[in-house]
Amino acid sequence: MLFGRKKPVTWGETIRVSVWPRRSWGRSAKYVSKRVLRLTASPHAISAGVAAGVFASFTPLLGLHFIIAFVVAYIIAGNFLAAASGTFFGNPLTFPFIWASTYNLGNFILSGKKPIEGDDNAPELEQMSFFDNGISGIWDAIIGIWEPVIKPMMIGGIPLGIFFGIIGYIMTRWAAGLFHTARKKRIAKKAAKASSNL
Repeated sequence: MLFGRKKPVTWGETIRVSVWPRRSWGRSAKYVSKRVLRLTASPHAISAGVAAGVFASFTPLLGLHFIIAFVVAYIIAGNFLAAASGTFFGNPLTFPFIWASTYNLGNFILSGKKPIEGDDNAPELEQMSFFDNGISGIWDAIIGIWEPVIKPMMIGGIPLGIFFGIIGYIMTRWAAGLFHTARKKRIAKKAAKASSNL
């Protein structure tokens, strides 16, 4: 294949790149932001798409973030490509903070108090056996994780996702406005230069 890799990517390389991109996180974030701002869509559509992606990052449903982002983007008239880029907010560097904050806030909302070590609300994952009874054991484990872990993270993730989604919308709308204004000025300058050369 033209421009294909001579050496196939190994599993180890795939995992390493997912944790630490080849461009580094800073350069990757800059690349994603430029791609988003260059989308041919209205500033609202771009900003709403990014907000949808940021919101999806606060849900604990890993593997479904793109789908959640697309659904939310559809509801709020956001751009799907911007929504996919917005999920970049959830990455191996931010997930520990996202999961801890959504879990603690969810438990606070559910019980009115922050979970502490030894609390009855804290999950006892070490008591769960995932593969003892085959498929039924896996299903029982999923049900067992839902109440102590997934449910608090879902409930805590909604207000945090909305809050950071709004921040993402405002910041993207501001950046998109600056980008489009600068691009119009460049186009006008080139047009003026071209007309003066005639």
